[in-house]
Amino acid sequence: MSVAVVYSRAQVGIEAPLVIIEVHLSNGLPGLSIVGLPEAAVKESKDRVRSALLNSQFEFPLRRITINLAPADLPKEGGRFDLAIALGVLAASGQLDAAACRGLEFVGELALTGELRPVRGILPSALSVRNAGRALVVPRDNAAEAALVDALRVFPAEHLLEVCAHVQGQTLLQACAPAPVAPIDGQHTELADIKSQYHAKRALEIAAGGGHNLLMVGPPGTGKSMLARALPGILPPMDEQEALESAAVHSVSTQGFRPENWRRRPFRAPHHTASAVALVGGGSHPRPGEISLAHHGVLFLDELPEFDRRVLEVLREPLECGTITVSRAAQQADFPARVQLIAAMNPCPCGYLGDPSGRCHCSPEQVRRYRSKISGPLLDRIDMSIEVPNIPHEVLLQPAPEAETSALVRERVRRVRARQLERAGKPSSRLGLAEIERDCRLRAGDQRLFGGAIERLGLSPRAVHRILRVARTVADLAGLEVIETPQLTEAITYRRLGRKTGS
Repeated sequence: MSVAVVYSRAQVGIEAPLVIIEVHLSNGLPGLSIVGLPEAAVKESKDRVRSALLNSQFEFPLRRITINLAPADLPKEGGRFDLAIALGVLAASGQLDAAACRGLEFVGELALTGELRPVRGILPSALSVRNAGRALVVPRDNAAEAALVDALRVFPAEHLLEVCAHVQGQTLLQACAPAPVAPIDGQHTELADIKSQYHAKRALEIAAGGGHNLLMVGPPGTGKSMLARALPGILPPMDEQEALESAAVHSVSTQGFRPENWRRRPFRAPHHTASAVALVGGGSHPRPGEISLAHHGVLFLDELPEFDRRVLEVLREPLECGTITVSRAAQQADFPARVQLIAAMNPCPCGYLGDPSGRCHCSPEQVRRYRSKISGPLLDRIDMSIEVPNIPHEVLLQPAPEAETSALVRERVRRVRARQLERAGKPSSRLGLAEIERDCRLRAGDQRLFGGAIERLGLSPRAVHRILRVARTVADLAGLEVIETPQLTEAITYRRLGRKTGS
């Protein structure tokens, strides 16, 4: 036949729209043209395909070859269409049975020798192929990632000849099985290794239980970073949907996704010199930023006031809505950004404000300028704020007493999350206004207590709702159906420091 149709997948953000590759052979001067909004790397595929076919002992048709990548208005980039284009040329020239390609989709770059090279963003393609009810043929180096998708047949191949033999039914490729899930323990800082700081550990458990944002303020070396790095180890395991969403974001990033990280909560800790684009994503071809790479995990911002204020301000919207939209002239991409923000800062520029030794010499104006780098609207989006004080040397030098392990705390957090999901279908930090009215009701006496705290602290409506969400999590940890006075007052104490920090 002179027209052949082969299926492949493009990459737009974390989406993988279907691309129908149509190959037509006609009489005329020999030549090959690619239409359908291809970019430079796609246009160059004609040379890779020609060499791959010739080096694989196939005949390259000496006719006019037109390759259409439909839909025509969808931008195409990269070498991911090479394999599908090569098979289309073979099918159009009668060297391959075109009908055998109908139940398959092909993604992969070709070397000049016909070997298959891996491409970025294979996991979103695998998800879309499963939903379309077809099987997927990929380079072997991409197979472990694609096999993470349940109910999808993934056929890994190393060479174009192997793919052709499979399509013709001569030598079938073996479907790839998913790799075993790595254990969580041992991958993060162990909570039991952090001496003292019981108040901070309690706040960390509450933050993990409800998915709340947390700000830690304290002198240098008090364990703020260790506490933050211990948080992923006490978070509940990701379910299938969360794991796929998180892995898909990493798959389309420049770093790619490593299958050994499957079901592990991501932990991202960008340096304070990071730009706004690095945090929220961007580029001429939109790529996810740190807040999206931390999706369903932890975004840790150490030395928070050292970040450029304009950089921090771009986090306000994604922290509120859980998504980030990167708009460019050529295209627009939506990336998920449902993260748990953990931030750490010193109390003053030198870091020793209030130290009994009196070594802090920062003036009140210096302290005010330092703290004013963090805007009120950003602080309003942080649910909890705690002080992390210095550990007395007597405690530091003594053998550590028996402490709770991360596994033990994680089990309590898992039970709390399960209770919240059963009640509202989401963690407490994401409760809507109607759900707060239903699940966070206060008794008459507690309403008066809370009203006085709102007036004294000058809390915004957003801060009021966040306190109620934290109180709901504290009550869940205590196994209570109704928020009582101790849980409400504890939640309020986690807000007082935030107001003082932003003053």
